[in-house]
Amino acid sequence: MNKSYLNDRFFSRLEALAFNLKSSLTGYFGGKHLVSTYGQTVEFADYREYQLGDDIRRIDWNLYSRFEKYFLKLFTDERQMQVQIFLDCSGSMGKFNPNKGAYAVAVAAALGFLAVHNMDKVSLYLMQGKHAENPFGTIVGKQAFYRAMSSLDNVGFDGETDIEACVTSCPNTGTRSGLSVIISDFFTDSDWKKAVDYLLYKRRQIMLLQVLTPEEIDPVFSGRVHLIDSESEAAEDPRNMKIRINSSRLSAYAEALANQREELRSYCSKRDVDFISVSTADPIEKVLFAEFFKTGILS
Repeated sequence: MNKSYLNDRFFSRLEALAFNLKSSLTGYFGGKHLVSTYGQTVEFADYREYQLGDDIRRIDWNLYSRFEKYFLKLFTDERQMQVQIFLDCSGSMGKFNPNKGAYAVAVAAALGFLAVHNMDKVSLYLMQGKHAENPFGTIVGKQAFYRAMSSLDNVGFDGETDIEACVTSCPNTGTRSGLSVIISDFFTDSDWKKAVDYLLYKRRQIMLLQVLTPEEIDPVFSGRVHLIDSESEAAEDPRNMKIRINSSRLSAYAEALANQREELRSYCSKRDVDFISVSTADPIEKVLFAEFFKTGILS
């Protein structure tokens, strides 16, 4: 992967952003995400009457002097989110189009930076075949993040990816502990819906990000061509074919792509899952500062 978006200027533009969680979070102590439960921060939230067994150190004696009743001070609770990023490393994501792979890596890196910048934990899973590799472990803090990013430009894209198997076999998916993002073109025979359902079962906030190239959105081929599947491992693979491209085939392709994107959008909408489809022709800033804001996942 020759092209790279990852540099200090790229990350510096992200420092004003933060994740928004739509649902309650159990998470871990020590983060920046306010939750609906009361905790031990210094920010006052409310009062409630004293009950037997409560910590008497939290009694507000000023209120007692006025009402002759015991009231406890309640404070806000802040938690640390666990961010999981699943990056599809199949051949269609960058084997013959390094710009597509670099774009997907940059979006994954941006999400990871936002996580550590806001004191969250992040894990980046590289999906290939039926296995999701986590080469960097759990990343906490910017120093660990930058060490991981220094080798992220070397990610290879090849073969096929079983999104269902990669996501459902991930051993460290916490329950109601944060955000899971799947970055892919979703050009796959695997059942990505089961991956979404598994993450919903774990009560995580979910976002699917579809990355496509302009050529995939609006192909300009014509005449006789030899199509080679980027995920094919054998020359005689039936997915490799010589065909004649004409207007009817282009129309059929456009309809099939529109149906696929609508299926993704509809499935996600019914389950309150965020879905964004982007083109690599769009500046990454547009994706982060416009598309992500529309979903409410960033603020």
